[in-house]
Amino acid sequence: MNPQHLLTRARRLAASATPGHRRLLGIAGPPGAGKSTLAAHLVARLAGQAALVPMDGFHLAAAELRRLGLSHRKGAPDTFDPDGYTALLERLRHPVPGSVVYAPEFDRRIEDPVAGALPVPPEVPLVITEGNYLLLDTPPWRRARALLDEVWYVDLPGVERVRRLIARHERFGTARDAAERFVHTSDEANARLVAATRERADLVVAFSPDVAPQPSGDG
Repeated sequence: MNPQHLLTRARRLAASATPGHRRLLGIAGPPGAGKSTLAAHLVARLAGQAALVPMDGFHLAAAELRRLGLSHRKGAPDTFDPDGYTALLERLRHPVPGSVVYAPEFDRRIEDPVAGALPVPPEVPLVITEGNYLLLDTPPWRRARALLDEVWYVDLPGVERVRRLIARHERFGTARDAAERFVHTSDEANARLVAATRERADLVVAFSPDVAPQPSGDG
């Protein structure tokens, strides 16, 4: 997929926004495919015409995951707050003049979400949001999908995606054996679930290993 084509498509979407009706672009795909890097690239190139609001800000806090006994499944659909995410998308869809919307951000240094970390000014015409489950066809996630003007699905061959996932876990302090174990159990179970949603995307962005962006977040 030509990067310039993607940028042109995103720019066209931003230009179609109207007062009181912001455009929302979703970027979905399995863990490690490059969603976050693509989203950040688009926002940077759109130079003030777009803001990035990742779905990862709606991870349940580590303390809550421990309480629920879900720490070992962190990143699965039921370890997020989809209703909170949908409520934020609704606010972002209809900006109020003079009112900044603050979104949460997932901080990998502490492995927890941080509230109010991402400001979205009302004059920004496009919000780009990225996450694994934007195309999931279950009630909580279906409502979020309905608020997105377009959803692109980022695809990357599994061997390279797994390699980059393991490297990312190591980069954030996880031992190699623990990183491999988590990727091959939790991350890959989530990847199979996400792969089943591919056909629901408006556009499939197929990267090859030699040109795919290195994932910087959950992308």
